[in-house]
Amino acid sequence: MTIRNRIALQFSLIVASILIVFSVVIYVVSATYRREEFYDRLKNKGRTTVRFLVEVKEVDRDLLKIIDRNTLTALFNEKVLVFDQHNRLIYSSVDDQVIDYSPALLAEVRREKDIETHSGSNELVGLLYRQNGRDLVILASAYDEFGRSKLENLQLTLGWGLFVGISITIGLGIFFAGQSLRPISQLNEQVTTITAGNLQQRLDEGNRQDEIARLAINVNDLLRRLQRAFEQQRSFVSQTSHELRTPLAALKSEIQLGLLHPLTVAEHETILQNLLSDADRLIGLTNSLLQLARTLETIDLLPLHPIRTDDSLFAARDELTTARPSYQIAIDYGNIPESETETLVAGNEELLKQVFSNLLDNACKYSADHTARVRISTDATHCRIAVSDRGIGMTEAEIARIFEPFYRAETALGYPGFGIGLSITARLIDLHHGTLTVESAPGQGSTFTVSLPHL
Repeated sequence: MTIRNRIALQFSLIVASILIVFSVVIYVVSATYRREEFYDRLKNKGRTTVRFLVEVKEVDRDLLKIIDRNTLTALFNEKVLVFDQHNRLIYSSVDDQVIDYSPALLAEVRREKDIETHSGSNELVGLLYRQNGRDLVILASAYDEFGRSKLENLQLTLGWGLFVGISITIGLGIFFAGQSLRPISQLNEQVTTITAGNLQQRLDEGNRQDEIARLAINVNDLLRRLQRAFEQQRSFVSQTSHELRTPLAALKSEIQLGLLHPLTVAEHETILQNLLSDADRLIGLTNSLLQLARTLETIDLLPLHPIRTDDSLFAARDELTTARPSYQIAIDYGNIPESETETLVAGNEELLKQVFSNLLDNACKYSADHTARVRISTDATHCRIAVSDRGIGMTEAEIARIFEPFYRAETALGYPGFGIGLSITARLIDLHHGTLTVESAPGQGSTFTVSLPHL
């Protein structure tokens, strides 16, 4: 079942239920009111009859019968019976009909003094009348022909109204459900035209306020992320192919050179040294590619815990200076944190240590004195770590691309590396909901500032 039909069915069932309940309530209230009103009329009729019979001396039984039959308020199939204290019938408004009554009914009237019941299709009331020490029992019954006729007309009217109302509800439900879901149908048509080759296409976001517009906005955000992921994948494959081609071509050239003509031992050693250098470069590149792929694959799955940024920074410094004794790293505080929470962030210790290790390694590597200067500062919301060097620096155009995988500034081509570290660093900082900014000028060094929201 389509959503449109399901919505129309649910809407119709809700409205139909309301109409049915409304109709039943009206009918029940009307039937109750008719019954109570008719019982009141019967009681008044019975009381009037016994008063004429007992209190008005000028009216005998025969005259009272004539009055009962010819009064304007006479009821259809009306019967009025009066019994004395010995349950003897002392008055009957009809003589040509068989009167059915039971002593148990008379006893119940004497006990309850006022009862309402039925006698076949007729309503019947029983009343106890006390006069001059005598207890008279009055039974009055009649058929409410006019009231029941009105009730039948009401039932017929409510039935047809219910049928017409439900029919209109179903039609309007189908129409308005189709109108409401038309934007979704249009979104479906637009989505079917989007393929891997045209991820730049976007859905119509409408008024950008209702739920369907929000859905279109979210789908467009998803398409943008997918487009960026596809572009990164294509760029990664293209750049990887380019980076691998160079050492492989060098290996092949050295081998071909060695096979061209007989070589001396010294020439063989030179070729083997070149092959070893190219193999080391190829291994280093492969390890960097694997690290990049593994980081990009698992970056969103790693758990985050409260971590002190300065502890991770000092750990990264110690590991780096142990591996490279020539590196000098000076760490200072721009302001003393007022509490431990000002350097406490939600993060992953190993990833943060990798971030700081990459930044410190770059700062030392591109500085002539292999020295990096680090300043830790905090404010009410963020903890900042600024890593500075006095190295080669970069232009504005180079700064705009340094976080792309495999990109290296022209002045950095003479230094070891593959241009992967900063791209990994930027992704890791983004995982920690932080920012990484760069200030640099050619020949004057660079400053990389990591800003992380603290706890």
